[in-house]
Amino acid sequence: MTETPYDRLEALGLTLPPIRAAAGAYVPARRAGALLFLSGRGGSGPDGTVATGQVGSDAVTPEEAHEHARSAGLQLLAAAHAELGDLGRIEAVVKLLGMVNAVPGFKGHPGVIDGCSTLFADVLGPAGVHARSAVGVASLPHDMSVEIEAILLVSPQSSK
Repeated sequence: MTETPYDRLEALGLTLPPIRAAAGAYVPARRAGALLFLSGRGGSGPDGTVATGQVGSDAVTPEEAHEHARSAGLQLLAAAHAELGDLGRIEAVVKLLGMVNAVPGFKGHPGVIDGCSTLFADVLGPAGVHARSAVGVASLPHDMSVEIEAILLVSPQSSK
């Protein structure tokens, strides 16, 4: 029997979270042919609230932000599941854009966004390996510490 993304989530001790409501006039996911575009998602703190603060300040360490990026990845997977009904339909994570709300001079953006990148590879296997940009920004909506969006290549049929 082939291991599924859901088996890998369970092995990691993770579950897909509820999808947070949109904070504006947009949808969490939009299909265009074989591509699925996932709107930017922020991470969560241990209590499930949106993780906030500037990375590299006293408010958020790079290690905490790495975990915020990992939880943003879970939010993205939850949005993909809601749209597709089966994470097994993801053929490839084509591109990831990770934005880090960072103090001037912070240089650890790639390490922060690795929280999401590693999660995708762990859950989706080779399909989770992707092209990526990791950038620093002066602010993000609602003072989020990270925001990540993704473009996925998806199959037209369920893998079940």
